[in-house]
Amino acid sequence: MTRLDKIYVSLCSLFCVLTVIGNLTYQKFVSLPLLPVYSFELSVGAMVYPITFLITDLIVEFYGKDRAMFCVRLSILMNIITAGIIYGMNLMPAAQWSNVSDATFHKVFGFYSIAFTGSIIACYIAQFIDTRVYLWIKKITGGRHLWLRSNGSTALSILIDTSIVIFFLTAFSVVPKEQMLPLIINGYSFKLAFTICSTPLFYLCVAVIGAKKQNHL
Repeated sequence: MTRLDKIYVSLCSLFCVLTVIGNLTYQKFVSLPLLPVYSFELSVGAMVYPITFLITDLIVEFYGKDRAMFCVRLSILMNIITAGIIYGMNLMPAAQWSNVSDATFHKVFGFYSIAFTGSIIACYIAQFIDTRVYLWIKKITGGRHLWLRSNGSTALSILIDTSIVIFFLTAFSVVPKEQMLPLIINGYSFKLAFTICSTPLFYLCVAVIGAKKQNHL
């Protein structure tokens, strides 16, 4: 296995881990006072999702859209396996002395299938659009302006991703319907801010992987 192959496998593995963690922890909502006059209210699971778009942009940049979408499909498979395991665990009765009761376990993980369903639909659609917009911007700019194709494609994709996931959560009464629009606005604002702030990290990753690619050649 070459260094480039190892980097690809590592990026795919991290992508899968982040999507599973995001779905497992989505029920906890926090308020982040990141600005003096404003606090972001969003799911802790949503906080890791901007990194997944950075990862797929890196994969598209060096390996192409087909490998990026394979990574997305692999993460969906991992989430299906996780959902199946959790469903089976939820059916098992807790011991009388267990610190985690059946009710507690169900409250935390019982709605995982709803989050998982909304997440995989949102993930696939958003990542499908992200990879194509990324390559389209790269084409019309002649391969220049790395920041534009990364931030531009992600800005559109995270709006789609956030809207679909929050719609599912409100449609199934996991969160109150009156919170749908505020959660979409807060979630999107945070993810967009995170994406813009992580631009130097994206440039660093491109430089490192690009150097590895040159050495490989």
